[in-house]
Amino acid sequence: MDAEFKYKLDFYYQQTVMYLVTFVLYAAVKGSVVETQFFLVFSDPILLIMMFFIVIALAMLVLNRVRGRKLIVNETGLIFHHRFGSHAISLKSIEWLHIGRERRVQTSGIFQVIVFKVKGRHRLYRIRVGRYERGKELVAAIEKVAVHIPKGERRAFSMRRKVR
Repeated sequence: MDAEFKYKLDFYYQQTVMYLVTFVLYAAVKGSVVETQFFLVFSDPILLIMMFFIVIALAMLVLNRVRGRKLIVNETGLIFHHRFGSHAISLKSIEWLHIGRERRVQTSGIFQVIVFKVKGRHRLYRIRVGRYERGKELVAAIEKVAVHIPKGERRAFSMRRKVR
């Protein structure tokens, strides 16, 4: 039972299209039409800033498209896979796992998050369900393999211990 969940790229597509539409609208308003010819003013700093944002958005879209990230859930563990390599986490190495909600971060309209702690690692792994395709199936697959993992209490991340 290998369940494969691809990383969503819709945010990057929307961002790129939004910047392009804004650029075209601003250029249409700012440009000048002389005798049925349209001239675009490239010395306008706002136009240059918009072009910079478009280039960055396109670069991020292409980079994430090339990486081809996905999460693979199977009986032995979780595999974070991308085109250039993969990182496998066995279920035996997970100390605890918590499936819950994240109040502050909403990803693709979903507040759900999967948090787990790996033995020998100080930081937690956080999987935001909204960033992957088929979110409900992802949660169901994680719940199916999490039967053998202790359930963890979600700590409040905003409360920090005082250092003396």
